[in-house]
Amino acid sequence: MKFLRCQNIPPPTGKRVAIIGAGPAGLGAAGVLRCRGHDVIVFDMLPEAGGMMFFGIPDDRVNKEKIRASVRELMDAGVRFVLNTKVGRDIPLGKIIESFDAILIATGTWRTRRLDVPGEDLPWVLQAAEWLVEVHMARYGHIPWGEVVKPKGRILVVGAGLTAADIVTVLLTYHEFKSDVDEVVLSYRRTRELAPMRLSEFERLEKLGAKIWELTQPIAFYEKDGSRVTRFIKMKLEKVAGEKRPKPQPIPGSEFEEEFDYVFKAIGEEPTPPFEPGEYGIELNPDGTIKTNEHFMTTREKVFAAGDVKHGPSLIGPALKSGLDVAQKIHEYLTGLITWK
Repeated sequence: MKFLRCQNIPPPTGKRVAIIGAGPAGLGAAGVLRCRGHDVIVFDMLPEAGGMMFFGIPDDRVNKEKIRASVRELMDAGVRFVLNTKVGRDIPLGKIIESFDAILIATGTWRTRRLDVPGEDLPWVLQAAEWLVEVHMARYGHIPWGEVVKPKGRILVVGAGLTAADIVTVLLTYHEFKSDVDEVVLSYRRTRELAPMRLSEFERLEKLGAKIWELTQPIAFYEKDGSRVTRFIKMKLEKVAGEKRPKPQPIPGSEFEEEFDYVFKAIGEEPTPPFEPGEYGIELNPDGTIKTNEHFMTTREKVFAAGDVKHGPSLIGPALKSGLDVAQKIHEYLTGLITWK
């Protein structure tokens, strides 16, 4: 995986670009913009660049050393990184807007969606994406293992996307956890044929030892007589006009309860822009993604957006492509080929 897109860096243009977020979109954009001679500074809240593809994905799915090597290439080419710095918390976005000729927001989707059911804020009901990041932060020596929740016993994973698959993989293959795990159950409200993850991925997880419960939905979590209880309801699928997939509907009277020691919510992630809604004149779409035009321009002059924070959760490839595409638009803006709309 390469982010730098040239052999030699051209003379400086005198233009400064700030990139907020060092995931695939931000790193891809940094490589293109540096190869156009622009001064590029990348801000990221984590201690290493790479974003969710580095800290959120299990080691057997992505070669982390290749990511590190590609980041070093960017650094050798003059891209500067400001790490352990969260824009919106450690430094205001407004200050960056004032200081640079163009700004790219590529902060991704770092917040797990809520189930909105009773008990989901109990300490043993965990957020999948955030936990995966903590695991890899500890694995790479950035935080002590004592700061990471170590699930054991019988574990429920809710969801059927790649984050859910990553949780199951980490629990059943990482030596830090697998000896303490008795059973992993993955619950999905539809059938596997309709899931975001591929059928081959379900088969892989089952070979690891996971159990798959289709057409089930947790509706409450609670504690009783020292036990941790998850209440489920069974689902049925109904076709809805205008919808691509059948809609899961609860079956009245089908509720049942099971005891699990830990639960992971892995039902998707929400966009995490580095500002509160309504700030800086940057508008959001109804789903929380940043509103942009066909040139990746936001509603605030010289501020662009790309990657998952623009189009919602995606794979590495689409996020990287978004970064490459927005870099071209930023270059055209900085050189006067396109103007603000």
